[in-house]
Amino acid sequence: MLTAFTAALLLITISELGDKTFFIAVILSCKYNRKLVFAGVVAALATMTVLSVAVGQIFSFLPPIYIHYAEIILFALFGFKLLYDASKMAPESGASDEQEEALEVVEKAQKKSTIGKTKWATFIESFVLTFAAEWGDRTQIATIALATFHNPIDVIIGGIVGHTICAAIAVLGGKLIAGRLSERAITAIGGFLFLVFSAIALFEGTGTTPA
Repeated sequence: MLTAFTAALLLITISELGDKTFFIAVILSCKYNRKLVFAGVVAALATMTVLSVAVGQIFSFLPPIYIHYAEIILFALFGFKLLYDASKMAPESGASDEQEEALEVVEKAQKKSTIGKTKWATFIESFVLTFAAEWGDRTQIATIALATFHNPIDVIIGGIVGHTICAAIAVLGGKLIAGRLSERAITAIGGFLFLVFSAIALFEGTGTTPA
């Protein structure tokens, strides 16, 4: 069946593409050194992944039957919610909402900033804005759920690789593809993916050794 690494990689890559953190990286990379922005964004997302997995490991001490059904229900709820959201979007809907939110976040941060944009300042701004935007995001909750039932190291590696791929796309070519992203399509794919994970968890059962 699907391994923890593959599940985390697919979930993160699909869910984060076109997300607010994606557009924060796009906007910052247009203003500052791309390498520093990339380093700050990846560092923030990697830190968030490790923290999420740590939280998941705390919940892993609960009875397996509770964890099993919680994972099924959580992924199913995410899936149906995303599919419902996608059904309410116009077919030509772009990622404008997420993009506008990201632009607002960056502009507010720059108005409050009193330090010059040194290399260190650019890294810190990229890290802080990305970390704050990712906190409480559905991918964070999904990462916690994966780490509760699966091998934590595999989830960490898969999650970080997925985040790195999205960050690289955002920093290197995000400006070119930003207007071409379909929020409806990405949301629908994400919803379908969550339902697939829910179904896999259902058929694997509680007796399966975490992958």
